[in-house]
Amino acid sequence: MTIAVSPKYNFLPRFYKLASISMLSNMMVPLAGLVDIAFLGHLADIRHLAGVILATIIFDYLYRVLKFLRSSVNALTAQAVGLDDHKAVLLAGIRSGLIALGIGLLILLLQYPLQKIGFTILSGSPEIEIAGADYFQARIWGSPAVLLNFVLIGWFMGQEKNSVVLAMSVIGNGSNVVLDYLMISLWGWESMGAGLATAISQYLALLTGIIYASFTIPWQTLPAAFQEVFDWVALKDTVALKSNILIRFVVLISTYAIFTNLSAAMGTEILAENGLLLQIALLSQFTVQGVGMTTQTLTGNFYSKGAKEQMSALLTVSVLTSLVIALGFAVVSVLFPDTVFGLLTNHAEVNKHISTYTIWLLPLLGLTAIAFMLEGYFIGLKEGATLRNAVLIAFSCGFVPVAIAAWYIHNNSLLWMSLVAYMAINLTVLAVQIPRTLGSSTLDNQQPLPSS
Repeated sequence: MTIAVSPKYNFLPRFYKLASISMLSNMMVPLAGLVDIAFLGHLADIRHLAGVILATIIFDYLYRVLKFLRSSVNALTAQAVGLDDHKAVLLAGIRSGLIALGIGLLILLLQYPLQKIGFTILSGSPEIEIAGADYFQARIWGSPAVLLNFVLIGWFMGQEKNSVVLAMSVIGNGSNVVLDYLMISLWGWESMGAGLATAISQYLALLTGIIYASFTIPWQTLPAAFQEVFDWVALKDTVALKSNILIRFVVLISTYAIFTNLSAAMGTEILAENGLLLQIALLSQFTVQGVGMTTQTLTGNFYSKGAKEQMSALLTVSVLTSLVIALGFAVVSVLFPDTVFGLLTNHAEVNKHISTYTIWLLPLLGLTAIAFMLEGYFIGLKEGATLRNAVLIAFSCGFVPVAIAAWYIHNNSLLWMSLVAYMAINLTVLAVQIPRTLGSSTLDNQQPLPSS
């Protein structure tokens, strides 16, 4: 007996194939970070764990903010693929790659002030900051590779070449695990070893992507494409989209940075507990972002072809799929906290009270999953301004008031509530915009939605 599937859902095999590969590749990033923390969390001195948690916030701010490179090149590439414009596909990668390389080199030049400013803003004892600085000074050298990897990943995913992204992630993050073991456990390089292992692994991932790209790029089209790289009208549209998505990432990472800073102000144990809980949150978020990246790709593709009904169906499927995944992570952490967090650290003072706060993972991960899918949808439509406005409202009206109250009364549960408030308002503002995007009877393939 065959079950008839509505034509508007005929993309489901394609969706789940792309999403499964994207999720696996995205999971490699936080899993590698969890391995870093697991190695350091089992050292006798807790300052290495706390120091790397602080330093990681600086890199989260830098790199997760700059993930706008990945999201924007994915949206631009997906719409070019939908229009069957091979030159536009190539130009999307080249323009974004040049921007990424320039930013990466600038980060290297400014590494000293970035380190000083970062650790001045973040609260921590001198011993913790020394351990964090060792990690920072080693890991920062991977910056150009990280940003170029963002571009390659977005470019490959926009073309639905997700298996390449998976290969980059497996090689890059698999080597990180091996190097962590060598540099932390065998050679005793502690925080510096963790940072160096991460930096080297990022270049190995980049090498994997470049090798694949060199065999697939239509070289005969390169001369014509290079003549249009500095087309200022096209560059203006590209930068406008990137700028609004950049603001989205800045606000999101600022929210988590402030959360971690306030955690540190409540004491080393609260910082360590919240840091470990955030690792589970990040693992969930990176996994559902694999679904979100697929949503971006297919939304851009469907929009350029005028497939309005499939856009609506795609949004429904992606939200339900991401919710199941996110709540799975939350439920396991709530039901088995000793097992989950015992793998990350053996410090009894940290594990003793962490189960008090695991319940906050349920609303936070559920709301985050929905918000990320809606963001992926609007990025696919190249509506960067919609994302920008939503996060600014969520930050100012949701996160800030609750976070200030949490700091004032020194309450960690209320601090977690501030993250929940941010995600709830963010997804609400985005959700009310959806009918507008699906309201017209037809979609004009030749006039994409405004990028700013």
